[in-house]
Amino acid sequence: MPWDDTQKDAFLRSQFDAQDAWWRENYSDARFEVIVVDGEPAGRLYVHRGNSEMRIVDIALLPEHRGGGIGTRLLEELLAEGDADGKSVTIHVERFNPALRLYERLGFKVAEDKGVYLFLERPPAS
Repeated sequence: MPWDDTQKDAFLRSQFDAQDAWWRENYSDARFEVIVVDGEPAGRLYVHRGNSEMRIVDIALLPEHRGGGIGTRLLEELLAEGDADGKSVTIHVERFNPALRLYERLGFKVAEDKGVYLFLERPPAS
């Protein structure tokens, strides 16, 4: 888009605010956390801990923090928590998201095909 930096910033902030408001309305008891690496913000993690499942509402890392194992470690910690609590861990992911391979490697399976998105589930280890 032929926008200046101020316009781009305003657009991105409005998109973030709308997405964040929807998540907070629909997952009001979720934890919304900033991922910090070496004292610097590196991403975000929103997790809803329900009675029978843990829903990863959103996990995102800044580009410079991808591919170094941070996401894998975070997901492994969530899976260990799910195992300890006897809960499935679930996430929606876009069909062509490169992270899909990571989720599959960690044991997530497609529970439902929602068109653009896949609903993945990883049951607790027995």
